[in-house]
Amino acid sequence: MTYYAQVQDAVEFIKRRAPQPDVAIVLGSGLGDFASRLRDATVLPYGDLPHWPASNVVGHDGRLVVGTLAGKTVAALSGRVHFYEGHDLRTVTFATRVIASLGVRTLILTNAAGGVNTALTPGTLMVIDDHINFLGTNPLVGSNEDRWGARFPDMTEIYSARLRAIADEAAKEQTVPIGHGVYIAVHGPSYETPAEIRAFRTLGADAVGMSTVPEAIVARHMGLEVLGISCISNAAAGVLPQPLNHNEVMEVARRVRGAFASLLEAIIARL
Repeated sequence: MTYYAQVQDAVEFIKRRAPQPDVAIVLGSGLGDFASRLRDATVLPYGDLPHWPASNVVGHDGRLVVGTLAGKTVAALSGRVHFYEGHDLRTVTFATRVIASLGVRTLILTNAAGGVNTALTPGTLMVIDDHINFLGTNPLVGSNEDRWGARFPDMTEIYSARLRAIADEAAKEQTVPIGHGVYIAVHGPSYETPAEIRAFRTLGADAVGMSTVPEAIVARHMGLEVLGISCISNAAAGVLPQPLNHNEVMEVARRVRGAFASLLEAIIARL
């Protein structure tokens, strides 16, 4: 079965079990609780979805939840797979292809990220204005599927200026402090070295993580409007005199998930 056919297979499976979503949200490490806010929800474990890769990282539940929130039908992806798990980028972005093929036109990508810019302290929510792809490859490498998008898609405004303005309005209404910045994606799974962080700062990065960028590229390839939000879960290597660990990432995500959920709901209400 071709990759295109696998995506369509998953699309038809979901269509038979859940309503048509208006917007989709990918929930990053420790942020999966947002899915519990959806009402009249249909819950589809990733293991039940045809060809859908399993999520095996702590903090990623591994289920697709489709329900209503703020007058919209929302598809929440509680967990994602990562390049560092050994998947190729076609597998990493399979869910994005399916969501776009379901007819979703707005995608909100969230993640937990390290703060490269020292002004972004742990617990800060950062709207992604742009990104740097430091993965060493691109999810569009290989033959192009013309039914999905152009061979050479434009990435001038990969993160929608309109959606970023909506996020600012929602944050002001909810009195949730947010920042803006550039996200750099690295391969992982090891955390970065202090020297790498200094280099990334010189390149103009404000936050660093191991996801989001492949999904954003594929979403734009398929014509979706994209919003990215990082939860700054830790100071990047060398910023503080202490080692990094995933438990810290999870703890900070738990601490801010209430404010994060309120912000997401206010954004969805404005779409």
